[in-house]
Amino acid sequence: MADFKISMFHPFSILLTTLLFSFIITRVLQTLRAKKKPSPRLPPGPWKLPLIGNIHQLVAGSLLHSTLRNLALKHGPLMHLQLGAVSTFVISSPEIAEEAMRKNDIAFASRPYQLAPSIISYGCTKLLTLSSPLMIVITYWRHLRKICVTKLLSAQPVRSFRRVREEMVSNLMRR
Repeated sequence: MADFKISMFHPFSILLTTLLFSFIITRVLQTLRAKKKPSPRLPPGPWKLPLIGNIHQLVAGSLLHSTLRNLALKHGPLMHLQLGAVSTFVISSPEIAEEAMRKNDIAFASRPYQLAPSIISYGCTKLLTLSSPLMIVITYWRHLRKICVTKLLSAQPVRSFRRVREEMVSNLMRR
């Protein structure tokens, strides 16, 4: 029989095969989960490119309001635009705008979710806690203001600086 030698690349090939197999399984599971979730019903809109969405249609051409008017004539008074990663709805009809702003004002009143402020402020829950950097600065300035008011702007320090103030005024008058 032939001798069977284990090469030094054998553990590496096992690791590579395992990683490749787990990557394929992960992608298949993600695809299956994506098919199960119902996609939201969005209003009609122009075609979009994968990463930039509809930005290319808004930048190219004439003024922005003219471009939006032309798109509204083609796709209707309520349309969906994808501006990069942000999903945007454009309302071109006063009736639909009134319905959105008066009848459904609570649904449209929120601001878009942004990742950076959420990370900085711990999920927008701890903006002004005692340990947050902003609160530390605010407390520091309050303390400085308190010292300034009590030590520099009280009656006795103001009287003690009278001679200095008179000297500065006389120097100013001589110029």
